[in-house]
Amino acid sequence: MQDILTCAMGLDIHRDVIVACLAKGELGTDPEIEIRSFSTLIPEMRKLRDWVLEAECHYVAMESTGIYWQPIYEMLEPCFDGQISILVVNARHMKNVPGRKTDMRDAQWIATLLRAGLLKGSFIPDKTFRELRHLTRYRKSIVHDITAQKNRIDKFLQSSGFRFTAFLSDAFGASGRNIIRHLMKYGNISREALDRCLKTQTRKRIDEILVALNGSLSEHQRGFLRMIFGHLEALEQHRHTVEDAITKEITKHEEALSLLCSIPGIDVTAAAAIIAEIGTDMSAFPDSQHICSWAGLSPGNNESAGKRKSAHITATCSL
Repeated sequence: MQDILTCAMGLDIHRDVIVACLAKGELGTDPEIEIRSFSTLIPEMRKLRDWVLEAECHYVAMESTGIYWQPIYEMLEPCFDGQISILVVNARHMKNVPGRKTDMRDAQWIATLLRAGLLKGSFIPDKTFRELRHLTRYRKSIVHDITAQKNRIDKFLQSSGFRFTAFLSDAFGASGRNIIRHLMKYGNISREALDRCLKTQTRKRIDEILVALNGSLSEHQRGFLRMIFGHLEALEQHRHTVEDAITKEITKHEEALSLLCSIPGIDVTAAAAIIAEIGTDMSAFPDSQHICSWAGLSPGNNESAGKRKSAHITATCSL
């Protein structure tokens, strides 16, 4: 391998330890190798940063090992006023040669490949978009929690003999919530009370819904229903808080937001998630095929002896 960098550092990162290898020397000569180990505690990561600055190493590479690389990336990103190249590399793209495997050998191999210019970093958006990504991904998990809680409430009501959710298009719309609140308070419901709970067109099915509500909740059941329904409302309120934070952040990217929202089927929520994932600078992707491949939307091509084997996409929708 022919070196193209005079100074490069490879990091082998684990949960509790970071092994760093600094390869430094003139091109065409064997580099001087220095290996140090650091813990993943903040003071130790600062020592790693200070070593990078002291060695004036502007090129650093590390494996994308779970989430352990993220605090190190955040620590090194401001070095040299941002004039530093930090590559987060897929482990499959830099497998070591066969032989004894140690953390020091791995770090040295990463540094060797980086010095030869043989590593290609994964796409990492700017810090602004990474912070927005925290919110959009968290919103997604909150939505999943809300759906799970609604299913839990529906299951409890059905196990208690109340099957009215089958007659409502949205069991947790205005009518459904009115019924649930009435059951929490009284344990049963009359036709007159049901008529007050139902809204708009649902009144046309009042007789069917009344049959499905022909039961009674005990004191324990009413208390439990209050508990799980209260948790649902708390989750929904929390989702509104997260969405307010997303709105505050996404207004910084109004132009990109407007362009995305002009696409049929893309609303503000989906647009915010897209911006959080890929940013607004598309220069990181040479063309549309590259971004589709990065997003996992391009199925692999696996053909042998004229037979094409099954392929699949790896994307999981985060919108």
